[in-house]
This record gives sequence, C-alpha cells and structure tokens, in this order.
Amino acid sequence: MTPLPLKAASALVLSALILTGVQGVSASEHDHDHTHNDHDHDHDHDHDHDPDHDHDPDHDHDPDHDHDPDHDHDHDHDHDHDHDIYSGYFDDEQVEDRALSDWEGDWQSVYPYLQDGTLDEVFAHKADNGDKTAEEYKAYYDTGYQTDVERIVIDGSDVTFFENGQERTGEYQYDGYEILTYQAGNRGVRFIYALEEASDDLPQYIQFSDHSIYPTDAHHFHLYWGDDREALLEEVTNWPTYYPYELSGEEIVEEMIAH
Repeated sequence: MTPLPLKAASALVLSALILTGVQGVSASEHDHDHTHNDHDHDHDHDHDHDPDHDHDPDHDHDPDHDHDPDHDHDHDHDHDHDHDIYSGYFDDEQVEDRALSDWEGDWQSVYPYLQDGTLDEVFAHKADNGDKTAEEYKAYYDTGYQTDVERIVIDGSDVTFFENGQERTGEYQYDGYEILTYQAGNRGVRFIYALEEASDDLPQYIQFSDHSIYPTDAHHFHLYWGDDREALLEEVTNWPTYYPYELSGEEIVEEMIAH
C-alpha cells in the first residue's frame, strides 16, 4: 500500500472504507470562546478499534496511568476513573484545553517497525487475546500506522515534519477541541492546532489523540493532519502513531504488550 503523503489529509481509499462497518458519529466543537457546535459525522472503521476509543487492553500505552504530579492540574483520579476515560467514557465538563507543550519532544513513527517485522510479537500477543489472527491484526495496523512522516519534533509552537529526507517546520496555534461520540456509546477527543501562515508544504491542521482529555504529558499519540478541519474528524482508520524517538523498537514492543 502506498504511504500517505504529508500534504494529503489522512484518508484511506474508498475500497478500504467499504470493507469496514459504518458507524455514526457526532461531534461537538469547543473553541476559544467555549461555545459548542454540534456536527454529524458518518465513520467507516473496523469495529471499535479507532485509537480515539479503543477497548483493546493491549492497545499501545495509556498516558492516563502515568500522570506527572507537577503537570496534572490537581486532578486526583483513581485507577478506575482513568480507565473509564481511556476507554472513552467521560463527561463534557471533564474535558479541558491543552497546550502544544503536552506533546513537546522528539517523536518517531512506529510504522517502520511494523514494516520490518519488529511489531510481529505485538500482533501475536493481540491474537492470543483478541478475535483476529496475527496476520489480520498486522493488516489492520498497517492501515492505521501507515505514513511517510517518519519523525516529528515539537518545540514550543513549532512542529517539524521529517518526510523522505526533508524537514518542514510550521508554527501552529491552538484551535480548540472536538468531542467525537461513537455508535458504541464511547467517545474520544481531538485536540486541534492550526497553521499560523498558510504553506503549500505543510498541513493547515493537525489533530492529536492520546486518550487523555485534559492537560498531561503524552507518552505516545496518534496524529491526523490535512487542510480540511472537518474532513479530518471523519478519519478513523488511518492514525499515524508516534512514540519517543529515544525508544528502540524492542522497547516500543514492550510498551505495547505491557499496556
């Protein structure tokens, strides 16, 4: 499958969408003046495996279980409460604006590790505990992780994309969040940032999803990007995923299996 280019919105071909189940979604927008607008979205995706609201206990790393006490804004959440949020069950009033600093750092795509077989152990583990074969899980995550953007560096308001040997940096400012409600009854939050100055080489919007709904340091994240803010909210099958750059492939495998 041809990797998706940086400038293109994170969307899959129609044939891939047709193969998956249709799931209705509504979203409410939280902008800078804290007003909410309702939207209706129709999503095509594989059961409940959208990373915004994944019920798979082995799905990646749960940042809600690792709050930095100096960065949690006095939230005192117990384990069960955090698990509910991670699974997509929370109240609107629990959601808070987040600064780009929550994702600051140097991040690597996990897609190369899928391609070279490093993540095969993860898919075998999922097959032992799930309803798909290891090959089916690998195919599913191949669609989800697919990207040409192998590295992302976030420093202040600057976001640098590394793609095919080229670096492109843009300044992004907070543009509110969207709460997505899924047919299964659970929900997810996308935190959105808009490019300050239009560029033909950079996406106008980037949307973060890391299972958290209020300020906390991310330990991994899924990123959606493109020029159409609303269209990105429809994307639930391709979610390029990033872990800290200093982690080895084996360490990422350990993280995914442990959580």
